[in-house]
Amino acid sequence: MRDTVARISATFTTGRHLRDGSSTATGDAGASSVEYGLLVAAIAAVIVAIIFALGVGVKNTFNKTSSCVSAGASSTC
Repeated sequence: MRDTVARISATFTTGRHLRDGSSTATGDAGASSVEYGLLVAAIAAVIVAIIFALGVGVKNTFNKTSSCVSAGASSTC
């Protein structure tokens, strides 16, 4: 019984909001979502670029260390 009353109440409340035009969503909500999406995409692109740039440096460091270890203790690195 309570479930039925809750559903009816929700239906009337939704109908009142639609009739009054007092919705929480505004016309700018879609534009804001797009702007936030573009901002997130730009930040992700910057992060990917930084990772690739650091990746090359880390790879070179590991290769140098590997060659020093392979050469043995007699060589200087």
